Amino acid sequence: MLARVLSAALVGVEAVLVRVEVDVAAGLPAFATVGLPDSAVRESRERVRAAIRNAGFAFPNDRITVNLAPADLRKEGASFDLPIALGILAATGLIRDGALGSFAVVGELALDGQIQPVRGTLAVALACRRHRIAALVVPVANAAEARALENLRVLPAPTLREAVALLNGDDVAVPVPAAPPPAPQPGDDLDLADIRGQAHAKRALEIAAAGAHNILLVGPPGSGKTMLARRLAAVLPPLSPEEVIEVSTIWSVAGLLGRHGLLATRPFRAPHHTISVSGLIGGGSPPHPGEVTLAHRGVLFLDEVAEFQAHVLESLRQPLEDGRVAIVRAAGFGDFPSRFQLVAAANPCRRGCPSLDQCLCTPAERARYLGRLSRPLLDRIDLHVELPALVPADLAGTAPGEPSAAVAARVATARARQHARFRGSGVRVNAAMSARQVRKLCAPAPEVERLLVQAVERLGLSARGHDRVLKVARTIADLEGSEGIRAEHCAEAIQYRGLDRQWRP
Repeated sequence: MLARVLSAALVGVEAVLVRVEVDVAAGLPAFATVGLPDSAVRESRERVRAAIRNAGFAFPNDRITVNLAPADLRKEGASFDLPIALGILAATGLIRDGALGSFAVVGELALDGQIQPVRGTLAVALACRRHRIAALVVPVANAAEARALENLRVLPAPTLREAVALLNGDDVAVPVPAAPPPAPQPGDDLDLADIRGQAHAKRALEIAAAGAHNILLVGPPGSGKTMLARRLAAVLPPLSPEEVIEVSTIWSVAGLLGRHGLLATRPFRAPHHTISVSGLIGGGSPPHPGEVTLAHRGVLFLDEVAEFQAHVLESLRQPLEDGRVAIVRAAGFGDFPSRFQLVAAANPCRRGCPSLDQCLCTPAERARYLGRLSRPLLDRIDLHVELPALVPADLAGTAPGEPSAAVAARVATARARQHARFRGSGVRVNAAMSARQVRKLCAPAPEVERLLVQAVERLGLSARGHDRVLKVARTIADLEGSEGIRAEHCAEAIQYRGLDRQWRP
């Protein structure tokens, strides 16, 4: 007898519906799985056999053939355990006819019949809603993320026996555990008021947050670079409902969403400087998302950025420019979103000397150290901020600085102006403007144009650097509520291109 069950395979950060066809025919006992399965899917026959028997059902002593269609799409992971088991039970008459037609099923089986959580459940739920599948059977641990979508019936099942009862229409009371308290998020206990001094850097951080600009912080150890970077999350605006689903889907596919439900705040990723290109950009066979994708709509913090390998840093060029990463491997193709905000921090020299007066490095050594950041990469970083060493008066001060809440309010107001300006264009922030939009929305007045010409001549700005200055100036104008870009806005934006001097022809 033949039975069909709908399931899904993960391709990049999306799910593709898969038909699990199970044929149970007379013949010598055998269990074959076809349709380009990986080793985890092929091994499912042992888990399925044990789970069916331990759940109290009879396993057929016949020839079983499982086909995963479409056959040219690679299937990986253990999420096909449950649909295969239900297909076998339907083919042997233990599930009523037609019960599986309106359901999609995902879940990994333990040997005792318990249904274990799987990654990518939210992506599967999106695929079901897109194809108008009426209901989705999921493990209990994945129920919270699947239920985040409207117009989709979600049936959590703790065991194989309960899943069969649900499909047969029996009234089964499935206990769903209470949602755990929300996980602590970056910035929950961090405030800009904790930082002493560095008013110039705080101002730059506010501009970066308002326009989603990339920022580089250069200063001696203890000057507050890491503290500033980690407090950026406290001033960024909250995710919109669409962004919550978008970001949570990525984390679900990566298996990082956990039991706390959807991601409530913008991601903050801080990989170690020994990370590889595959870990940062994504890779593998088939391709899996990297840190730039996990930081989508959030912050990617590279501490001690000059210690990263040069080819790893250079791999950031395309994601910073396009907001997407296309990875091609022999086993498949992956197209991953990567619209993140880069925050990089570096010492002015390898020894980390507190100041130039006390620095033991030669000028050539200092230039070589920061020279690891190539001109093309620096061109894509809008703000270069140099932090001085803190003086004793800064450390001894008792007056608190401006709190993050006040800065966040100004950032939210500036973002609202940008959303109104870009409505319907697909762009949300100034940093993502195209060249055509820069010419249209950031057209400089004559006095502003003269400042830009002088900056190009003195700093050796490239055409990309010229446009980045205009984007930052537009953000500064938004923070002040100005309709146009004035000369003082442009002058402030130009001062944040200080590291361009070292590549001046």
